[in-house]
Amino acid sequence: MVTFCIWGENIMQVTAENKKVPPTYSRTNPFHAKVLKNINLNGADSSKETRHIELSLQGSGLSYNPGDALGIVPSNDPQLVSSIIEEMHWDAETAVTINKQGETLALKDALTIYFEITLLSKKILQQAAEFTDNEELKNLVLVENTDKLKAYTDGRDLLDMLREFGPWKATAQEIVSLLRKMTPRLYSIASSISAHPDEVHLTIGAVRYTAHGRDRKGVCSVQVAERVTEGETLPVFVQPNKHFHLPESGDKDIIMVGPGTGIAPFRSFIEERAVTKAAGKSWLFFGDQHAATDFLYQDELEKYQKEGTLAKLETAFSRDSEKKVYVQHKMEESSKELYEWLENGAYFYVCGDKTYMAKDVHNMLLNIIEKEGGKTLEEAEAYLIDLKKAGRYQRDVY
Repeated sequence: MVTFCIWGENIMQVTAENKKVPPTYSRTNPFHAKVLKNINLNGADSSKETRHIELSLQGSGLSYNPGDALGIVPSNDPQLVSSIIEEMHWDAETAVTINKQGETLALKDALTIYFEITLLSKKILQQAAEFTDNEELKNLVLVENTDKLKAYTDGRDLLDMLREFGPWKATAQEIVSLLRKMTPRLYSIASSISAHPDEVHLTIGAVRYTAHGRDRKGVCSVQVAERVTEGETLPVFVQPNKHFHLPESGDKDIIMVGPGTGIAPFRSFIEERAVTKAAGKSWLFFGDQHAATDFLYQDELEKYQKEGTLAKLETAFSRDSEKKVYVQHKMEESSKELYEWLENGAYFYVCGDKTYMAKDVHNMLLNIIEKEGGKTLEEAEAYLIDLKKAGRYQRDVY
């Protein structure tokens, strides 16, 4: 028989024979990694805040490969937690049951570290309707209003629901029982363990925006931007990514497209290739808003280019010219050479925004193959499908 640690705690597993064995850190048993460095990569006048985080893995036994992700189990914004408790006139120290095992936490702690409070679902609203006489909510959860219900959940959180659909006939326990457990946030690892033994680095853009009359904050991104200082710890685990990795052979050329925080895995790729002295050439397309304030890892990248680890470095800063220039435009400018690299066996990688950037890059890649290869659109699409099957077109998009 093995007795496991309480959720989130780093203690040893103890067997029935009282022998201590090293803990296995995972999503359900994260390692509390010490923060070694937490700096803003953007310049003072930037509209963005991108944090470079360095964490110690010393004593964890954790390892990773370039392309893998790191999971962080975040904590909710204390101000949001306080606002929810105040709205409902709850006692922050009330004990609530948090799971089927019957474990309890003080309400304030449960809302801070255990439950997801920034995301709403149709199920939460449907169940919550049982605890109020509010006609608006009763109407919203009707089957014929499914589209309206889905639209309501977009960009709203628990506080919105509690404020808008009261008065409530529910205890704190009944409300928290509607909530889901906090979901870990995954970030592409921005370092090579060969270059930084016992460390893992991340590149995290702080998410802040206004919606439905309130300022909103990304749970994990703003936690690390505002509330995590050097010397503190974050609960983490390694999430392998079998579909995004360097070629097995260091002789292969690689083309990397990673604007903004999409640079993260490519920093790990480049560091790994620098350490292993890979013979294959590396070509990076990076983009952001302004060269003066948003050229992430500029000194490092230019150093790698000077040393030859990075054969080519193309940059696109969209707000530095009248006509916005993005990474796909830089690809188009180098279309002949890019196609030659592909024909010679290069691997093509994309990391970053799924909604716009990755689609634009995909379409430009098709155009380049069509134009430079003298192919029809159907033939270009077949060419890309073959690249994917061969593992030579890989995407890490979010």
